[in-house]
Amino acid sequence: MKIETKRLILRKLEETDLERMFLLDSNPEVMKYIGVPVLTEKSQSLGVIRMIRNQYDKNGTGRLAVIEKETRLLIGWSGLKLLTEEINGYKNVLDLGYRYLPESWGKGYAMEAARASLDLGFIDMKADAIYAFAHSENAGSNHILTKLGFEKTNEFEEPDGICNWYELKREKYLP
Repeated sequence: MKIETKRLILRKLEETDLERMFLLDSNPEVMKYIGVPVLTEKSQSLGVIRMIRNQYDKNGTGRLAVIEKETRLLIGWSGLKLLTEEINGYKNVLDLGYRYLPESWGKGYAMEAARASLDLGFIDMKADAIYAFAHSENAGSNHILTKLGFEKTNEFEEPDGICNWYELKREKYLP
């Protein structure tokens, strides 16, 4: 699976992405609203890559590496995953998520990759709805989801605070 946008390539994560994934996973600013500790060893990031690669095989979808075309560097990940464990009362639904290195923030990459992921979900995968959630204090993520057309439908509590739950219906995205 490979998706190209104007400035980005979205492709399956590979073990060769380990160095850049560890930069992402070990960055306190990136992990601030995730609810899991900052990773401290590359082997932990390798475990994350292997888990996501397993999701491709098991669920037919998973987060994708986001590569900046200009530099050919992994700047983060984005995409859809199937929620196989219940979150906020939802299970077996598609969830949009993303993480980016801070030097990539504010450049529109999250919007660009998210739109490509939503196209994949609604056009290719024929999803009726796609969900997302963000920590209530994560202003950047909440702004992006709203700008993409997601509607906040409720809130739920996680160990690290309140999260906003979002929904985007097919008919709203593809009028």
